[in-house]
Amino acid sequence: MPLLYLILLIIVLYFVVAILLEIIRKGKKGKVEIIRNGKPLKIGGGLSGKTSILVVIIVLVLLFIAVSIRTVPVGHAMVKFNILTKRFSVAGEGITLVPPIIYKTYIYDMRRLEYTMTARKGEGKKPNIDDSLWSPTKEGLQVGIDLTCWYRINPDKLVDVHRRIGPDFDEKVIRPAIRGIVRLVISEYPIMDVYSEKRKEIQSEILKRVRSLLEKDGFIIEDIVLRDVHFTPEFGKAIEEKQIAQQEAERMKYVLEKEQLEAKRKEIEAQGKARAIQIVSEQLKRNPEYIKFLYVDKLAHNVKVIVSDQATILDLRNILGE
Repeated sequence: MPLLYLILLIIVLYFVVAILLEIIRKGKKGKVEIIRNGKPLKIGGGLSGKTSILVVIIVLVLLFIAVSIRTVPVGHAMVKFNILTKRFSVAGEGITLVPPIIYKTYIYDMRRLEYTMTARKGEGKKPNIDDSLWSPTKEGLQVGIDLTCWYRINPDKLVDVHRRIGPDFDEKVIRPAIRGIVRLVISEYPIMDVYSEKRKEIQSEILKRVRSLLEKDGFIIEDIVLRDVHFTPEFGKAIEEKQIAQQEAERMKYVLEKEQLEAKRKEIEAQGKARAIQIVSEQLKRNPEYIKFLYVDKLAHNVKVIVSDQATILDLRNILGE
C-alpha cells in the first residue's frame, strides 16, 4: 500500500506543478503596460510569483493529507512503524493519518480468532487435508483428536507480537503449541479415558497448559474444545468386538439371573407344598375323618352325587346343605 500511495502522489504532483507553471507563464505574458500621469500601470495577467507558490503549497498540503488518511476496520488495530525514528505505534479502529513513505503499516484482527484442526474436509485451517491431531496414548496406541481453539491477541502486547512473531502467528505459534501440548497430555492417559467420561478432564488440562504457554507470547486463550476422537481401524474393530462381547455377557447374565430366580421360586414352592403335606399328615393322625373332607373339597363345584361303591351313594347336596 505505501508504494501505491507514493506512485499516486508523484502523478498528482506532476499534474499540479504542470498546471501551476502554465498559469504563471500565461500570467506573465498577459500583462499590459499603460502610462498614466507619467507612471506605468500593469493591467491583466495571472497570479504573481508569491501567490502561485502559496497556492502550490496549499494544494500539496491538502494532497498530502488526502493520501495520508487511512481507515482501520471495526475490531482491528493498525501497527505503524516509522522508518525514520524506528519506533512503533498503534492506531485503533476508525480514521487515522499515516504519512506515506515515512510509515509502514500492518492491520491485525483483534476479535476472537479460531484455529481448528479436524479430519473433516472443508473445515478448519487446512480444509483440503485430514488435519486431525494423532497422538500416542499411555499404552502407545494412536488416537486422533479433532480440536478447536478460540483466542485473541492481547491489545497491550500487540507491538510485541508484531515484532517477535509477525502476522502469521497462527502457523508460527498457535498451531505448534497446541499440537505439542495435546500430544503431551494424551500420552498421560489410557486410550479408553480419552474416549470416556475423562474427556472433559483432558480438555481442561490441555486448556490450562496452552494458556500458560501462549499468554506470555501475547495471546489470550479463551477456550479449547475437543470436537471428536478417532481410533485406528484395527482398534475400532477391537472396540466393536468388545462391545458385542459385553452385550452378550450382559444377556447371559440376565438369563442366568432369571434361571436362578426361577429355581428359587420352585424351591420356595416345593417347600410350601412340603409344609402343606406335613400339616395335612399331622391332621390326619389326629382326625382320620379329615381325609373325607379333603376328598370332597377337591371335587368340582358342580358335582352333586358320588358313588363310592355299589352299596354307598353320597348325596353331596345334603352334605353341603342344599
